[in-house]
Formats: sequence, structure tokens, C-alpha cells
Amino acid sequence: MSRRTIGMMQAGLTALHASRLGALFAPLTRGKGIVFTLHSVHPEPPSEFDPNGMLRITPQFLETAIEIVRKAGYDIVSLDEAARRLKAKDEGRPFAVFTLDDGYRDNRDHAYPVFKQHGVPFAIYVPADYADGNGDLWWYVLETALRGADSLRIGFGGELREFDLSTPEAKTRAFREIYWPLRDLPERELRATVRKIADAVGYDSSSLCRDLIMDWDEIRDLAADPLVTIAAHTCTHYAVGKLSEDEARKEISASVARIEKELDRPCRHFSFPYGDPASCGPRDFALAEELGLETAVTTHKDVLRDGYPMTGLPRVSLNGSFQDARYLEIMMTGLPFQLADTAASAWRAVRKPFRDGRREGEIPAGSRPGAAST
Repeated sequence: MSRRTIGMMQAGLTALHASRLGALFAPLTRGKGIVFTLHSVHPEPPSEFDPNGMLRITPQFLETAIEIVRKAGYDIVSLDEAARRLKAKDEGRPFAVFTLDDGYRDNRDHAYPVFKQHGVPFAIYVPADYADGNGDLWWYVLETALRGADSLRIGFGGELREFDLSTPEAKTRAFREIYWPLRDLPERELRATVRKIADAVGYDSSSLCRDLIMDWDEIRDLAADPLVTIAAHTCTHYAVGKLSEDEARKEISASVARIEKELDRPCRHFSFPYGDPASCGPRDFALAEELGLETAVTTHKDVLRDGYPMTGLPRVSLNGSFQDARYLEIMMTGLPFQLADTAASAWRAVRKPFRDGRREGEIPAGSRPGAAST
């Protein structure tokens, strides 16, 4: 996400918060509750080149978030309790769930003390390969490879590309130009490309996963606290929506089985890696339900409204680029997501006649909205 896009989103949230419309519409738009997505929690300040900084919030902001949620009258509950309330169509107090993806060691070192101090239950979604120390955190591999190099010359996107990496700004630009096309590739090709980039600049990423992610012993120690739920997040952190149905089923089922084996307790909850529509969809939600999971979560941004399947629930990111109480307060009302959905639906309705007309040859190209005049 570019700085310009982030700035526009921040400005929109600030304006919506200042309008006080969120408080007015909250009874209609906040749904039953909210599930928060977190990744890394660490006190380190952002660096000049910090392309994955959006995945990190500070312990101080986590504490602020807990205080805001409680002040707004929300119960903070476990995934099990959230599932119970959703299935029972509980119309009582709204509730919030804190979830963290990937199993970073800083979840134990910096997030857990905050949750423990405030008596807050939370869940960590763990990819089995990561806990084994064999996971491929390719987005951090890419960041670290670019950080240590002054230039990069590599075949990419079907052509030989040269990337300037001489300044933090140039590195940020190169990361963005590489990262987003990678996300469109099949998982194995994506990761092979990142390994090729790391090799090209002489970066050995073999210890990165063990450096960043908790191992099974650390996870078991953390899971001994009743506040902690350990849930599944595939084995390899592949986008299951890009896999065949059999491969997707295996990724989900094997990761659940591994959690149950390592912790000697049932695993009832799952998180889809990446969680966007290209990475998981109705087929995958059905697979999770078929495999007996109570809940599965995506990264579709919304509160818990009626209509979402239990195995395709939305979440709202506690994002390193949006560490501001105003953003959290307005997002909790659900109004930004309701407005975004309404706008998207209206845009689709406007576009449909033109798409249909083009298909049927009814609308000349020059008369399409936005078409260049000749």
C-alpha cells in the first residue's frame, strides 16, 4: 500500500471520526462485534526502510486499544465464546476478539504481558511449519534482502530488471514494485522468485523463521494460560485459494491435526493466510466447515454482521500505519465498512449496463464513461 493510499485512508477516517456520524449510526452499523487482526507487537520505532511496518504495533497502542474497546462497552471474549454468541444469535453486549497471525515470538514477549495485565483472552494462529522452524516468511526475506543491498539485477516479470537500492526511498519503491506482482503468482513460483532475489544479493534466510517465530515448546508454555487460544493457520502459510481443492483441504486439516497433537487439546479455529478474496473464498469456507471447525477468519475488513459464514468471518486490522485512537473508534462503529460496501455496490450497479452493453455491442467505445475522445 503506497503512502498516498495510506494518507487518503487516514484522512477519510479522521474526517468520519470528526463528523460524529459513527456514534450516531453505531447501533445500526456495528453488528454483533469485531475481530481484530494483529501480527507483530514490538516497541521498536519504525525505520526509514520499513515496508512490513504495517504488520507491527507497539505494546502501548495495544494497551490503548484494549482500553478503547472496554470504554465502548464491549466484552472482550475468546474465540470459543465468540462462536457461542454468534451461533446463539446473542443480542446482548457487543464483543471483541483479539487475534494474532503467524506466531511471532514478540507475541509472547510484548503482547502477552499486556493481555495478561488486563485479563484479556486472545488467540494466536500458528502455521505448523513456522513452529517447526522451517517456515518461509517470504515478505521478511524480501525486506531483509533489499535492506542489505545497493542494487538488484534480476529476471522478474518476464524481463531483466534493475532496481536501485541506494537509499531507503529507493528500497521502499523497489519493495512495492516487486511485492505486489509477487502476490499474483502461484505460491511456489512466488517463493522461488524471492529465494532467487535473496541469492542474487547474497542473503541467507535459513535462520529467519527460527529467529522470529516461537517453537512448539514456547507455544506450549504460552498455551498453559487459559487466556490463550492456539489455533491453526495452515502448515506452509500458502494461500489456500490458489491451491487445488485436495491441496487446500490437506493444508487446513493437517495444520489442525498438528496443533491438536502438539498441545493435546482440540483445535476448533482457523485463519486463512493473507485472507483476501484471492487467497480464500466460498470453496475454502466450505472446506473449513466440512472439517468441523467452529470458526475461520479472513482479512476482509468488516464488523461481525449477519450473513457471514462462521468459517468466513471478517476482521479489522490493528495496523502499524493506523495507530491512532480515532481510527480505532470509528472502525469499531462499522460505519466506514458499511459506507465502503455501499459505494462498491453502487459502482457495480453503475458499471453493469456498460459492461453488458460492450458485450452486446450496444455502446460505442467512445461513449463509455472515462473513455478518451478521439
